[in-house]
Amino acid sequence: MPAASQTRFDLVLDSRTLDRHALRRRDPELIASLLAQPATAVLDVYGDRLPNTGNRLHYRAPQATDRDELVVYVGEVAGREVLAVLRDRDDEVPADGLRFLGMRLHPDDVPIAVTATGIGRWHAVTGFCSKCGAPTRVTEAGWVRHCDACGRDHFPRTDPAVIMSVTDADDRLLLGRGRNFAGNGMSVLAGFVEPGESLETAVAREVMEEVGVSVTDVRFLGDQPWPFPASLMVGFTCRATTTGLTLDPEEIAAARWFTRPELAAAVASGDVHLSPRLSIARHLIEHWYGAPIAQPDENAMLRQSQ
Repeated sequence: MPAASQTRFDLVLDSRTLDRHALRRRDPELIASLLAQPATAVLDVYGDRLPNTGNRLHYRAPQATDRDELVVYVGEVAGREVLAVLRDRDDEVPADGLRFLGMRLHPDDVPIAVTATGIGRWHAVTGFCSKCGAPTRVTEAGWVRHCDACGRDHFPRTDPAVIMSVTDADDRLLLGRGRNFAGNGMSVLAGFVEPGESLETAVAREVMEEVGVSVTDVRFLGDQPWPFPASLMVGFTCRATTTGLTLDPEEIAAARWFTRPELAAAVASGDVHLSPRLSIARHLIEHWYGAPIAQPDENAMLRQSQ
């Protein structure tokens, strides 16, 4: 069986080819100026679904009707300015979800897809001020929503979440099945960071709360954005000092320790369905395993999840 790798891994959604040009967002004429330039790349965004041509996103030239839509300045990639037009997520158009697209997208398209999806989700829930309840209006090229009633500015938020592979003294991996998981899905444990808490403390708390296991030797391994809906997933490894499992009945439906042969057999038979390779969870599992794990009908499962 493969041995666990000790190197920090590269994550699919952690692409760094996008220049966001954040200071340009303050120009109130930026969107209008870019819409007037035929060379501007416009991406239509339908919730999590994005038009594509296989391994590339499908961009189009600006249209006159774009001026009446919610348009966000995404940034510049490979010398080309990119705008996202946020459409109705329920529109019937030929477009694939980011979960399915992510693994095959060109590196230049990955940060655009993640950014456009994430900012679109934020706009969908920020139409009204959380302080006074009045409607908000879009400013700073789509990156701020301002409340004229109370003067409050609302900025896109990202919620930090820890996700961790837990191994014991025999190098077994702990996987759990959340109450909201479909079918035979199992994954490493994860949870949101609470106010006043460090990332390492959150790792130990979440593992104890969810399965009753104490851990030590918490080590950072990698992170990536996860716009479902608005998280930054921060990945860690840690070592269990206890192995008895006491499950949180509201969060965890099942959990167990796996050796490498046991996990390989369970995945091959369909008894265990792992998280998609797009996710940091799958990377943590395969980092422990020491090699990619083949999963039957993975693409079919991804399409069903869209």
